[in-house]
Order: sequence, then C-alpha cells, then structure tokens
Amino acid sequence: MHVLNDTPTVCFLPDEAATLAAGAALAGCLQPGMVLTLQGDLGAGKTTFSRGLLRALGVTGRIKSPSYSLVEPYVVSNLYLYHFDFYRFEDAEEWQESGFREYFHADSICLVEWPEKAAGSLPEPDLALRLNWSGEGRELQVRALSPAGAACLNRFPLAG
Repeated sequence: MHVLNDTPTVCFLPDEAATLAAGAALAGCLQPGMVLTLQGDLGAGKTTFSRGLLRALGVTGRIKSPSYSLVEPYVVSNLYLYHFDFYRFEDAEEWQESGFREYFHADSICLVEWPEKAAGSLPEPDLALRLNWSGEGRELQVRALSPAGAACLNRFPLAG
C-alpha cells in the first residue's frame, strides 16, 4: 500500500509507446478534484505522457501541447480536464494574474506541466510526476502527496 512520503514509485519507460501506455494506465486511477504536476526536461516526454492519459479518458481529435495557449481544456462526459503548461511563465505572479485558479475545483482534473514556474502559487498536487532521461528511455517517478493521490497510486498498474 502506498502512503504519503517523499519516496517515489519508479517505472522504466523504454520508448514512446511505453510512455503513452503509462499515461493511459494512470488515467484509470484518476478522480475529479485531483491536481497532478508533471516535471521533466524539455523533450523528456511530458506531452507524450499527457497524450496517453487524455486518449484513455476518451479525448478524440488532435491533442496538442498547451505551451503557447498555457491551457488546453477537455470535456469528456461529465469530466473537465485542464492541461496546463507554464514553461513560458517568467515569474509566479503570472499565474496569479491569469485567472487559472478558477479551473482548480472539485469537478475537474488539472494536469500541470512546469509547475515550478508558478512557484508555490498552485494548489498542492495529489500526485507529483517526474520524467527523466534514462539511457534510451525514460524513468517515470510518481509521488503521492494526498490521500487521494495515495489511493490513485495504489490502483496504478505500473506501480507494481
């Protein structure tokens, strides 16, 4: 059983297909009201992981990185999912001024790439994910930071 701590659950993702599959696997564990942060260097696979998650939730059509728009909203059935990318933020005040706080509510799931650019302004995440280069593949680290995050991680099939 996963508990709240700083020790991440780690999965090796050898290729793009595995990264998409990891996102899809996590999608089945999410509940409305959750906040997920996703960190990693440029090209580490954050958008690929997000694409796998969104496809598994039923999003059809083009899924693009919100790097320029800052947020891409998706509505699937009664679920609102907001995919944020704060890479272009110059300082944390931009998040305060953006009006994005209203997107974080009990009926939504918020997935935030580059959360460090909002420097402590975001609500606390339920799950903190990090993608790192590992040889030819990627290493996915997942930390549960709330009871909802721990419950989700307990159902995440890649958590072994």
